[in-house]
Amino acid sequence: MMECKEVMRRLEGLIPPACASDWDNVGLLVGDPKKKVDKILVALDASDQVLDQAEAVGADMLLTHHPLIFSPVKNVREDDFIGWRIRRMIRMDLSYYAMHTNYDVCRMGEQAAARMGLDLSTVTFLAQEKPFIYEGKPAGFGAVGDLETPMSLGDYAAFLKQRFGLPGVIVYGDASQMVYRAATCPGSGKSFGREALAAGADVYVTGDVDYHFGTDMAAQGMAVIDAGHYGIEHIFIADMRQQAEWLLEGEVQVEAMPVQHPYMVI
Repeated sequence: MMECKEVMRRLEGLIPPACASDWDNVGLLVGDPKKKVDKILVALDASDQVLDQAEAVGADMLLTHHPLIFSPVKNVREDDFIGWRIRRMIRMDLSYYAMHTNYDVCRMGEQAAARMGLDLSTVTFLAQEKPFIYEGKPAGFGAVGDLETPMSLGDYAAFLKQRFGLPGVIVYGDASQMVYRAATCPGSGKSFGREALAAGADVYVTGDVDYHFGTDMAAQGMAVIDAGHYGIEHIFIADMRQQAEWLLEGEVQVEAMPVQHPYMVI
């Protein structure tokens, strides 16, 4: 058991809040920094199901990737889903911490390529919003690299579907075209499409792809695989459970929310 502020200090040594984008909202969003923490639940979102799980396992602290409080909150009401969740956290005496774009830069970019199992070599980060230095070298969003084993677009899409346990992926491009170089940005990566093109990627793997983005990129020679926003980012759960266990040295129990895709393909 340790104080929440000490948990935060250790987490922030690995994932500094300063690495977050200026528009983001990370850190302790609900709770008392002096609260004693015996158990943490790690999840992607602070959803109703996650709060149910936190209550069921007796968690004192919730660690998520996506911040529940993002846009300015003008009121905290029971008849608003965000307000209701905030009030529930307070009633549960649950400390709530989010690491979003700072995690993306520190753990979901170049450093994550091998851990994510994307079959890439000679990997670099894809893009920067501002200069980042992490572990002594420049860092940024996403990753781009050469496939260890070049394969067709259709085969690479099937490989990713199996690798991340996805119900399906959406592919823009010719399934028979060969993929030698791939770029990825977990989550919503449309804003870095031009960087992926400029990096010479044959395919861009991301989420939240709309029709025009997908068809426009394919028309310029770069296929797009939409793995869903949750599809790749859910690796946050297992990774931060492992990292938190290591950082907290057994003084705090760390549990992981089971991976549950928020949609179904029929």
